[in-house]
Amino acid sequence: MGDIARLIGQRFGLGLIILLAISIIIFFMVELLPGDIAQAVLGQSATEDNLAALRKEMGLDKPAVVRYLAWLKDAVLFDFGNSVVTQEKVTTIIGDRFLNTLFLAAYAAVIAVPVSIALGVVVALLRNSIFDRVANVVTLSFISSPEFFLGYILILYFSVNWGLFPAIASISEGMNFLQLLERTFLPALTLVLVVMAHMMRMTRAAIINLLASPYIEMAKLKGTPPWRVIVSHALPNAWAPIINVIALNLAYLITGVVLVEVVFVYPGIGQALVDAVSKRDFPVVQACCLIFASTFILLNLAADIGAILTNPRLRHPK
Repeated sequence: MGDIARLIGQRFGLGLIILLAISIIIFFMVELLPGDIAQAVLGQSATEDNLAALRKEMGLDKPAVVRYLAWLKDAVLFDFGNSVVTQEKVTTIIGDRFLNTLFLAAYAAVIAVPVSIALGVVVALLRNSIFDRVANVVTLSFISSPEFFLGYILILYFSVNWGLFPAIASISEGMNFLQLLERTFLPALTLVLVVMAHMMRMTRAAIINLLASPYIEMAKLKGTPPWRVIVSHALPNAWAPIINVIALNLAYLITGVVLVEVVFVYPGIGQALVDAVSKRDFPVVQACCLIFASTFILLNLAADIGAILTNPRLRHPK
């Protein structure tokens, strides 16, 4: 148990160091963007006195390192400051939108994870068959296609040609759960098509690698049906790589939704990030980027912990 706690502690400490490095990159990359934020807020007709006053109010007259340390201290307390455009708290602006993004990611994950594992088991059973080859070609096509391209294709057929689902994923507080599922089906399906291929192919590869193991051969010699060999013997021992790829794809579902939310005009944190960049609302941009990075690091940490708990060689390293 002590080895597991030490390994988890090491992973967590490394995650904090990576997050600190990412926060430095985020802050100074935003600093390097061209243009004057005070000029963008006040407009071209602003006087020098007004610009100087706004820069002082926003702390822009201080050195970048001082401003970064102050921003980092507030970010640790989940205080990302105020929007320079609306003067609202950044946490208020992105709070509900982040929940919307989590809902969309969960919606896609509920569909993608079980379907991907089931398809991975089936194509492992039918490896080198026509079904296996067709499944590989189709999934590789989805992996190779950009999200916005898949989104527009789905809009063309499901919305324009067939009229089954709305093209714009607009949601409101008065919607019931079924209406919410209907409005967000196309963006969720876009994400499912992108991430399902990775999980299915990893499940297939992990199971096929185990089929040559001695205990699998023994189960076959005993007359165990092929489906039971995979489900009862191979799949439980393949969980470590499968859990890793599932966690990484869940991280992508949350951090990679920017293009999907823009295509379907979905009010998530990705859309908020795009709007903030276009308006040069730097506090919102920094907060969104830091949230994306934190989510990705946490889910990678969960993947590491899952791999440790499911693999005895990692639980008891020599």
